Amino acid sequence: MRYDPVKSRIGRLVSSSVGLRKVFYALLDILLLRTWHVRKALLGFNKANPGAENILDAGSGFGQYAWRMWKLNSKWKITGIDIKEEQVAHCNWFAARAGAGDRLSFRVADLTSFTEKEKYDLALSVDVMEHIEDDISVFRNLFNSLRSGGWLLISTPSDRGGSDVHHEDEDSFIDEHVRDGYGRQEIEEKLQSAGFSDIKCRYTYGKPGKLSWKISMKYPIIMLNFSMILAVILPFYYILALPPALVLNYFDLHMEHSEGTGLLVIAKKSKH
Repeated sequence: MRYDPVKSRIGRLVSSSVGLRKVFYALLDILLLRTWHVRKALLGFNKANPGAENILDAGSGFGQYAWRMWKLNSKWKITGIDIKEEQVAHCNWFAARAGAGDRLSFRVADLTSFTEKEKYDLALSVDVMEHIEDDISVFRNLFNSLRSGGWLLISTPSDRGGSDVHHEDEDSFIDEHVRDGYGRQEIEEKLQSAGFSDIKCRYTYGKPGKLSWKISMKYPIIMLNFSMILAVILPFYYILALPPALVLNYFDLHMEHSEGTGLLVIAKKSKH
């Protein structure tokens, strides 16, 4: 299943208008369960770090998380980096025309070689690490880019059905992933080897979240992969699908899961 081409088509579509892009961001905030978990974690960081200034969106994609952080705290200066030139150009275009260019900017960079020594108070990485083979280098680079006491916040698929893979002989729902998901111990050990401490790792997308993801994301993506013409029926689909998906998201956010298809990880760089 080709997920990235669908994303690229949608990205080009919403880049034609600032208003359309804002609506798109709002829809992602509502539909994507990971945004619910990331938003909660960002609020926790904001409360615990009132003096934070520089924020890195490591793998900024469409730019929705960078935009959310720009709105969350008027003191934050957010830098988004991504390997895809087209997405970076679209995001910079939007930031300039949305009046956010003073605190929000994007540039092309490869996380396996990117580093800005001790600059950032927070590095956010959402649905990125599953796309990168050399994850150890990325973790080390992010550690070096964080200031003393800085946080790394990661959202990524787990090895408990992440990428919709439940058996060794299954293919990933998303072809672009180089790994189907992380084990908790695996990612904790890799972060520790990079220098991080005080690592908290918990499952997301438990039973409610897995069902919500199928309703709100998997089935629509399958339709769009078949034909983009089917986009015309999506509004009618979501009229029926959205209410139960939102209820399931709420329960997933407020429950503790013994396992789930996603992981939310918070790791800190110890203060000197």
